Amino acid sequence: MTQILYINPIGVAFSDRPLQEYLDQEKAAQTKLTVQSFTRGPHHLEYHYYETLVLADIIHRVRRAEKESFDAVVIGCFYDPGLWEAREITQKMVITAPAESSMHIASTLGHSFSIIVGRKKWIPVMHTNVKKYGFQENLASFKSVDMGVLDFHRDPEETKKRLINAAQEAVEKDLAEVIILGCTAQFGFFRELQLILGVPVIDSAIAALKYAEFLVELSQQCQWSHSKKYGYESPPIEEIKQWKIPQQYRLCDIWSE
Repeated sequence: MTQILYINPIGVAFSDRPLQEYLDQEKAAQTKLTVQSFTRGPHHLEYHYYETLVLADIIHRVRRAEKESFDAVVIGCFYDPGLWEAREITQKMVITAPAESSMHIASTLGHSFSIIVGRKKWIPVMHTNVKKYGFQENLASFKSVDMGVLDFHRDPEETKKRLINAAQEAVEKDLAEVIILGCTAQFGFFRELQLILGVPVIDSAIAALKYAEFLVELSQQCQWSHSKKYGYESPPIEEIKQWKIPQQYRLCDIWSE
């Protein structure tokens, strides 16, 4: 049994249940999935300030998940907040996030991809991640549907119409061979879009989950996990304890050995 925690990095649980039910239909039979949000924080991460507020909670929840014997954690926001930091403060647990996972998958399914975003505000952060992950040459375009995170499921038909229009333009004008839905709140639309567009449409919530399952299998069978040699080298436990960080931040449970 593979245990995966899907962090819904917002301070309200209204989307936990629908996302859990949705991903339960897509997970492998041997996967036990837990979708969990926070008890505090913003209701979306569309602004740098909101993302900063939840960053420490994400990282410490990941650390706690490893103590709880989860095999993997998905950080469920397309900004991939705290992805590298979370890999740094864990030892062997797999950690994935939607943007990185979706781009890796999309790059194997076609030469170029377009990312459909809610608002133009999101593009600078996402474009930075495209370059950071090494997929700049694969990026055909970003397309905005002028909708916020909280809008996607208020009127599903309107959302679907806007996604189709943006994706068709990306395919026909920008020569995108794959479409990535650039927000986990866009879950539930990809299959119908694929039929209409005739190209793969990547649901980023599913992509992060399936990528996590894949990496867990590699970790268990081949002992391949995030390298701790340089970039993901963990801070020294002795230093953390010497500075009394666990006591100061009330994190003694996750830094105990």
